[in-house]
Amino acid sequence: MFVQDIATHIRTEAAKVLVGQEEPFTQVLIALFSGGHVLLEGVPGTAKTLMAKTLAALTQTEFKRIQFTADLMPSDVVGTQIFELGTGQFRLHQGPIFTSVLLGDEINRAPAKTQSALLEAMEERQVTIEGQRMPLPEPFFVLATQNPIEYEGTYPLPEAQLDRFLFKVLVDYAPQAAEIEVLRRYHHGFDARHLERVDLQRTVTAQTLAECQNEIREVQVDEGIFKYITDIAQASRKSLDLLLGGSPRASISLLLAAKSWAAMQGRAFVVPDDVKFLVRPVYRHRIILKPEAEIEGLNADTAMSRILAKVEVPR
Repeated sequence: MFVQDIATHIRTEAAKVLVGQEEPFTQVLIALFSGGHVLLEGVPGTAKTLMAKTLAALTQTEFKRIQFTADLMPSDVVGTQIFELGTGQFRLHQGPIFTSVLLGDEINRAPAKTQSALLEAMEERQVTIEGQRMPLPEPFFVLATQNPIEYEGTYPLPEAQLDRFLFKVLVDYAPQAAEIEVLRRYHHGFDARHLERVDLQRTVTAQTLAECQNEIREVQVDEGIFKYITDIAQASRKSLDLLLGGSPRASISLLLAAKSWAAMQGRAFVVPDDVKFLVRPVYRHRIILKPEAEIEGLNADTAMSRILAKVEVPR
């Protein structure tokens, strides 16, 4: 299948740069094929920015980065109208959101007003500036990062904002063997600041991605899979461990991601294991645990594991 070939090519080429982060990068790739966005959570230095830059390089798309800070304004993200004295007219100045791959670094350092500037862009692939609607490039893919251990000077992302992310991907420390390989590469001259020096085969274009998405739409889904996905959502809403379960958008996200993952594995149909593999990145930012469940030591992933264990798997 075409999608499988493209995904294999991207992952093989990415391995020239990324070490020990195969699963997070695979999940990012699934989101790209699904037309969704990703929230990357991990401590500094775990290759979150490098992951975004590598993906942009391999897909021959424009990459821009926004460093979110407390004083960042919505106009700094989407752009504004500037009055030019010479012409006596207003000129539209486009913000960094006009790109194909956007890295929103430390997104939770900006207040909700600025975070919300991304809402329209992420959902509708357009922005409105002074009443003028402007489409964004295709593809348009947001990778936002946040630090899980630093809370001073941060603002929690609103639930509506979180729900716009297809996945929340956890980027952990690489195993020691992988870290040794990172050191070996740096010892031999690798520098993450100069990806242009790496022999990456940049053969994937926006048109290629569009063709992949067309193929993914044709992936077949059995009625049993539809019921399985909605059973998981229903169970999350009834769970005694949760204050808030998954929304209908969580079910849609799980379906689209499962179709992409099936195509990436060379299948024209979804199986229950595709759904199981993607439940945690789809749900972990959409559910809210009860305080007593947190005291018990549960987190979002373990809570969803409990739910999965109770939901009947289609045969």
